[in-house]
Amino acid sequence: AGTATKAHGWELRRKVIEGKETNLVLLCVDASGSMAAKARMTQVKTAILSLLLDAYRRRDTVGLVTFRGEGAHLLLPPTNSVDVAAARLRELPAGGRTPLAEGLAEAAETIRRHRLRDPDRRALLVVVTDGRATAGPDAVNRSLAAAELIAAQGISSVVLDSETGRFRMGLARHLAERLGAEYVAVGDVQADAITTAIRGRAA
Repeated sequence: AGTATKAHGWELRRKVIEGKETNLVLLCVDASGSMAAKARMTQVKTAILSLLLDAYRRRDTVGLVTFRGEGAHLLLPPTNSVDVAAARLRELPAGGRTPLAEGLAEAAETIRRHRLRDPDRRALLVVVTDGRATAGPDAVNRSLAAAELIAAQGISSVVLDSETGRFRMGLARHLAERLGAEYVAVGDVQADAITTAIRGRAA
């Protein structure tokens, strides 16, 4: 009994020393389109490296799923290493159609796998999109269905709406509603907008 008490006390002290719980921050980013997509991905890379500079204090991990063309890719498996992220994100492909549903599905699967490995780590999904889906049959409805599956898993999320122009379709706001996500209109994506949104929700 004395050993168990000591072990329990050590665990309690360890948690107090560590402070706040750690986070898995997974960005799911639209890399489709042309010049705008390349600029967006550069800002995303800057934001990820900035977030990882805090990792030594917070012990958070950050990952990146992108979607473009016909599918989605886990470009950066969740890590707390700036060096690993810089190497993996050296090349950031962009262009093509917008497989939003596939991006959301890949993000959900990535979070599921990492929850199995580290169930105490809180997951935050950050979707950077204008909400448009153009790849595959019934693309928009499939993306909304994928969002509802994520919401059903209880994954905390935020949608950063990258829609620009005078005439807005409001698709990202609709997506946020299906996700049960917080919604932030950012327009032209800048690194500081991404980091501000994440730091405010992963504190």
